[in-house]
Amino acid sequence: MLNLLPQLICAAFEKALQKLLAMDPAAERLLSSVQGKQLAVKLTELPWRFVLSASEHQLLLNQHQEPADCEICTDLATARQLSDPSQLTRLIKQDKLCIQGDLQVAQKFSQVLQQLDPDWQQELSVWLGDALAHKLATALTQVQQLLQHKLAQLQQQSVELLQDELQTSPSRAEYQQFQQNLTAVQTRLEQLSRQLKTLQES
Repeated sequence: MLNLLPQLICAAFEKALQKLLAMDPAAERLLSSVQGKQLAVKLTELPWRFVLSASEHQLLLNQHQEPADCEICTDLATARQLSDPSQLTRLIKQDKLCIQGDLQVAQKFSQVLQQLDPDWQQELSVWLGDALAHKLATALTQVQQLLQHKLAQLQQQSVELLQDELQTSPSRAEYQQFQQNLTAVQTRLEQLSRQLKTLQES
């Protein structure tokens, strides 16, 4: 049964991907950027190496050891951070991420998966009818916007807490004032250094 598990994972994941691609009218345009490319992923918690391949119309997931355009080796916790390109250098330096091959291939696959925009309303309308599907899609959009708004508020409150209450992080104005003061001190130090040199020479 254990030998069949990676095949079951590939089949389930691939089926889900095809469903998402079929629901997005822009899927073929997205796939064109990775067509003919392969991205291998090895998670340290699992004994298998999975390879994501792109064709003109679909994404395929296989398990093999043949060379790929790019190979990523990491753990599950680190894999969750890979959607943020700014974290890649830090993760590599911390030995939490190993990348072999063309990094741009990995980035393009990541962009394809992030930019997929399935038309959920159209899919729901098949099961619920147009009117109910529209109401449900509108409600879900409102909930998503509310959650994003609340998250932004929470982040702002955290920044204000650090700046005002705990005073552990300077505000932008304070930082700019510090830079101006530092520049003034450096200028004055250079002036004094020149005057001292003149006095020594005379």
